Amino acid sequence: MKNFFLAMVQDSSGDISSKRTITFLSFLCCAIAFLCNVFIEIKLEENIFDGMLFLTASGLGFTTMERFSPKQNKNEKEDH
Repeated sequence: MKNFFLAMVQDSSGDISSKRTITFLSFLCCAIAFLCNVFIEIKLEENIFDGMLFLTASGLGFTTMERFSPKQNKNEKEDH
């Protein structure tokens, strides 16, 4: 189980990606807030929940763009 979560937040080079980690944590916060709203009937502030949804959606979008963008060689990175 630990390996599954580590693989989920790692980028293609095997390093832990901060974008993926923040996106996963914001998704967990949204899921917990939704469950609290439905089952425990705790009132959520709409602005805060919307902000967390936007953070999750943008994180997923950036992660997807990262996966499909062309990869640079190490020599090209050093030139810039």
